[in-house]
Amino acid sequence: MSIAQRLSTLRPATVAYGAGQRVLHPFRPNPALKPPTALIESDRRLAATLLRDGLVSPHGLIEALAYIKDGPAHRLMTVLLDRKLVGEEQLFATLHRQTGIERADLSAPFDPSLIDHLGASFCLAEGLLPLRRMGLDTLVAAPSPEIFLRHKHKLAEVFGQVLPSLAPASLIEARILAARGPALAQAAETTVALDMSCRTYRKASPATLRLFGLAGVVAAVAIKPLFWILTICAVLTLALSTGLKLAALIASLRAQAPMPAKPAHLARLPTVSILVALYRESDIAARLVKRLGRLDYPRALLDVVLVVEEDDSQTRQSLSRADLPGWMRVVINPAGRVKTKPRALNHALTQCKGSIVGVYDAEDAPASDQIRQVVRSFAQSGPKVACLQGALDFYNPTKTWLARCFTLEYAAWFRVILPGLQYLGMPLPLGGTTLFFRREVLEKLGAWDAYNVTEDADLGIRLARHGYRAEILPSTTMEEATCHAQPWVNQRSRWIKGYMMTYLTHMRDPVRLYGDLGLRGFMGFQILFLGSISQALLAPVLWSFWAFCLGLGHPLSGALGSQALTALTLFFIGCEAVNLAVGLLGLKRSGQDISPLWLVSLTAYFSLQSLAAYKATYEMLVKPFYWDKTPHGAFHQAPIFSAASTLPHRRAGVFHRLSRCAS
Repeated sequence: MSIAQRLSTLRPATVAYGAGQRVLHPFRPNPALKPPTALIESDRRLAATLLRDGLVSPHGLIEALAYIKDGPAHRLMTVLLDRKLVGEEQLFATLHRQTGIERADLSAPFDPSLIDHLGASFCLAEGLLPLRRMGLDTLVAAPSPEIFLRHKHKLAEVFGQVLPSLAPASLIEARILAARGPALAQAAETTVALDMSCRTYRKASPATLRLFGLAGVVAAVAIKPLFWILTICAVLTLALSTGLKLAALIASLRAQAPMPAKPAHLARLPTVSILVALYRESDIAARLVKRLGRLDYPRALLDVVLVVEEDDSQTRQSLSRADLPGWMRVVINPAGRVKTKPRALNHALTQCKGSIVGVYDAEDAPASDQIRQVVRSFAQSGPKVACLQGALDFYNPTKTWLARCFTLEYAAWFRVILPGLQYLGMPLPLGGTTLFFRREVLEKLGAWDAYNVTEDADLGIRLARHGYRAEILPSTTMEEATCHAQPWVNQRSRWIKGYMMTYLTHMRDPVRLYGDLGLRGFMGFQILFLGSISQALLAPVLWSFWAFCLGLGHPLSGALGSQALTALTLFFIGCEAVNLAVGLLGLKRSGQDISPLWLVSLTAYFSLQSLAAYKATYEMLVKPFYWDKTPHGAFHQAPIFSAASTLPHRRAGVFHRLSRCAS
């Protein structure tokens, strides 16, 4: 029997390309090609042969079959090799006897240009490696015979007659990365259109830096006129930012609470891909597997992709020891010009299987029913809702004073500000995790800007500019709060630098931006981004007015009358009152076990933001694309959320007691 005849006798794990089937994106696996939960016929035969010949123990075979049933990422031979349940030589010899397919010699030279005929991303995602031309035939390697059956029409269309050969998936991936790693890295770095990307930004030259230094000297000489200008700018941006907070607060109170989602009557649940970018996370990998393992979604429809940098050997070794289930897999991100989270996400996106794509961080502990809520929300919303943003909270809120303040800040942002902005129809600057996208829209927009260090906020603006909406998902993911000052400043400086990048990128053509967002969206963008940046940079100017209260000298002494000082004092008190109201409502809605009295200390907490802003300004000039990594794993415990609740409400009694005292 010929090789082709032997292959034709195998029952494929998925439906092959048929007549009239739509043409797929070249980097996207066919979503209809999903393996069934039961073991396919070829794996049955392989298992029976290995067991009969004594090459695998019954216990080892049961262990391997459990992994296959648990998810779509692994086939029997892959699991057997990865878990060292059978020798490589013995396994391929058995497959050769069953199918007649030879083992590929990947140590021999091969023609890398053949990869380009299929596309390097497609080859990585599907485990195909074209090796060399042999007359009119093309030798192609794959980890299993089923892959040839799945893509037999595409292979015949591209190469004509194909000679199949078998090789371990890990070796195929290594050869593709070695041959086309730079091309894959460049592709991940240039997904966003040039006019919407910040990759054209260049660091300042030495002459520019000297010019900035000279400007600082001149400003120091002309301190009084400068203080007038800075004070006017600081007060104006504070008024606009406070006005937007007040509008969001009122809108958040007026917005109706979301009704419980009715069960979505779907003919078939979609496959959901979850991307987790890991870098130097060797001490958190095992806990990540445990936390994501609590997700209540069919494992055969859950595709968790852990993307790891090529040079991060420690994290890769940690994952290899973490006993990954079948629905989790590791994707290696080839080295490129920049080493950022969005570039890793762009590369991992080409390897996804789902029509819905989500993003988590390494330390996340999502609610167990979160994926089901995402699927229901997308099913019940219109096509213009392209993104769902879940709420973020912390599972170590009382570890330090900084962690408490961080928790209060997040409570106000995710429970009040973002819902209010959504109600007002403003563009949402997204967070970096617990984000879920319709994949087709994400690819249409070019996914993430690999050079932007706040790729989430930038993507939120691009969604709005293309007419799509992001909505708040009533589900919570718990994270680890940054507990110490230096990591907090480093993280916040990256966020502020990213806001600077995003603002400069989208303001290249203000007229076009105004046309895309409309008046309300344009003004919201200015206040959210320019207002946040200027407030962080100019906060010391506002602090200087404490000198009047303390009877100290001030650059504007004598220039401001008593009425002006009184008006400014009342204005500052009003701004703090709005901040306290937003903080109280956010804390109440989050249910965190923190006394509201800690809100008073946020003034000192936000003083650190100015240090971060100056650090961000310096980095914008000398190393704009540097990603300041935030360390995780200092706090190991995380709560378990049941599907019955989306938010913890542990401290409602605090507000009840406060209201009784006030009355």
